[in-house]
Amino acid sequence: MPPPGADMLPPPAIHPPSEDPTMSQAIERPDWMTEDLLIFEDAAAKFADKELVPHNAAWEEAGQVPREVWRKAGEAGLLCPSAPEEFGGGGGSFAHEAVLIDVFGKKGVTGFGASLHNAIVAPYIFHYGTREQKQRWLPRLATGELIGAIAMTEPGTGSDLQSIKTTARKDGNGYVVNGSKTFITNGGTANLIIVVAKTDPAGGAKGTSLVIVETDEVEGFRRGRKLDKIGLHGQDTSELFFEDVRVPASNVLGEGEGRGFISLMEQLPSERLQIALQGVAMIERAIEETVKYTRERKAFGKAVMDFQNTQFVLADCKAKAVVARVFCNWAVGQLLAGKLDAYTASMAKLWVTDEQVKIVDACLQLFGGYGYMNEYPIAQMYRDARVQKIYGGTNEIMKVLIARAL
Repeated sequence: MPPPGADMLPPPAIHPPSEDPTMSQAIERPDWMTEDLLIFEDAAAKFADKELVPHNAAWEEAGQVPREVWRKAGEAGLLCPSAPEEFGGGGGSFAHEAVLIDVFGKKGVTGFGASLHNAIVAPYIFHYGTREQKQRWLPRLATGELIGAIAMTEPGTGSDLQSIKTTARKDGNGYVVNGSKTFITNGGTANLIIVVAKTDPAGGAKGTSLVIVETDEVEGFRRGRKLDKIGLHGQDTSELFFEDVRVPASNVLGEGEGRGFISLMEQLPSERLQIALQGVAMIERAIEETVKYTRERKAFGKAVMDFQNTQFVLADCKAKAVVARVFCNWAVGQLLAGKLDAYTASMAKLWVTDEQVKIVDACLQLFGGYGYMNEYPIAQMYRDARVQKIYGGTNEIMKVLIARAL
């Protein structure tokens, strides 16, 4: 029974999620989201609206983003925002990368490979490169003169990086690179490629090095097919071939050979968190688009949103979206504090991308036949989401890594 006089008490205050200060802080404005980052977020959104979103369909058709877009992004301060200022970067942190990933994801910009360029390629150089290497490459990455890619995967080697066959053989005062790579993001346009290669084929993990190839400066480098993918049509994913490509010894990243595998392992948690952040942004966009559509679409004389099944599906999606957002915001904070471990990053990548695929599929179902039409954003999201469970290490590999911590 209610307590005496309960019927005279005013009803509890109920805030919509967007007005609830506790939820807003946890979901939209985590502790690491400073005023500087809010300004950066606004600038990134304006750039996307002007320079990216209007051309997204054309880039999907062409299978590539034009090189001049990279120059414009550099001029706008959106390339290498977390690289040190003394080397031409923005002097920010991974939080800037997280903001950029979120903005581009919510705008539906999946063809522009800036997150790989900014948050994967550049960090290898500013974390592990010599001072001369940083001065040589980072300023040009920040302006868009250089477009970055990293070549790990080979036709016969995916997640097992210790089994790569590409070699960088010492020859005089340089190295000769031979091998082939596949599934390389930015592969069609990149002119600075970090190549994972064996400098000592008998040395196992300790024989792996990261070798920088500036494609405009060498002979023997060849781009293969621009790969025909299920999704991410605007992204120039390509095959790359290295046939007696000669580079100077100073192009081995860092102070010498054999540090490649350790460097890869140290950076993979960050890379996997980035994939999770991409997943969260798409989840939230999918829900937003679906809510809007179901409120407008009529069936049997009422809005599709008015059916209880629609409400239950979207309620489930929303609950999972909030969990994903809060978890990833917390993980970003852990990374900024130097505390993000490989197991936690693997959990973020595994759970968020699994739910991303399920949620986008559930949202598409609520569009009915229109969801299957490419003119609707949900169709592109459906195509683009699937690879999230594969790249950066398959989700099966994520389970293996998580199990090791049990």
